[in-house]
Amino acid sequence: MPEEFLNPTSIIRDHLTIKPGMAAVDFGCGSGGWTIPLAEMMEHGKVYAVDILEEPLSALRSKIASKRIFNVEVMRMDVEKPILRLLNNFIDVVLISNTLFQTREKKRVLEEGKRILKPGGKILVIEWEKDAPGSPKEAVSAEEIRNICDGIGLTMVESFKAGHAHYGLVFTKNQPSAR
Repeated sequence: MPEEFLNPTSIIRDHLTIKPGMAAVDFGCGSGGWTIPLAEMMEHGKVYAVDILEEPLSALRSKIASKRIFNVEVMRMDVEKPILRLLNNFIDVVLISNTLFQTREKKRVLEEGKRILKPGGKILVIEWEKDAPGSPKEAVSAEEIRNICDGIGLTMVESFKAGHAHYGLVFTKNQPSAR
């Protein structure tokens, strides 16, 4: 059986623990390839779908309306800037898929993910393998992402192959230490 390009549903199911009532954000959501499967798994939860481009957000709005998905809030914002509508320590899951290679400020995007993430929450990063067929020249290595996350205090809990041209990394925000 040939290896899949990407399967958001199985990646989310296999590498994140989704529970009723959770809040998640999809940075660089585009037209919802990851947002919709995440929203469908989040019983009584909420997904914030964030992208800077209106055209894919418009397509996402149409998709969620036609599928009668009511737990997605679409937000047109730049993920390289603070998302002031999302509070500190508010989100259970941050999803960043095929987005970091397109940003100038990778560290800033990951810092924003950390800021809004609850202690013990997870950040799932899916990115192109640098040397995979069809990967963009701007592809960022898993090592670079790990180094940035290590430098901002996120702990890597898992690394995996995500289809034939992508890798996946899962990070957690540590619980504050008791004083």
